[in-house]
Amino acid sequence: MTTGNAEAEKRLKQLIYRANHRGIKEMDIILGEFARDRLATLNADEIETFEALMAENDRDLLSWFTSETPLPARHDTSLYRSILAYHADKAR
Repeated sequence: MTTGNAEAEKRLKQLIYRANHRGIKEMDIILGEFARDRLATLNADEIETFEALMAENDRDLLSWFTSETPLPARHDTSLYRSILAYHADKAR
């Protein structure tokens, strides 16, 4: 394993851990399950987008994912829609 691969793997593991330990159980489920199942398949830009989403406050995230409040344009990305679709597919 090269150093770059080791660093990338460490970064993914840290993101998965953070996604599963958000502080609000609903966000642990929404982000954590997606991260465990799909994070390793994302490209570098998508991972950065995921990190930007993870930097947001849990209450804000929950209100966006539940459509309680409008999603800010900066987060209206294909990754966000992928997270929604992932959970919609699981609900079927």
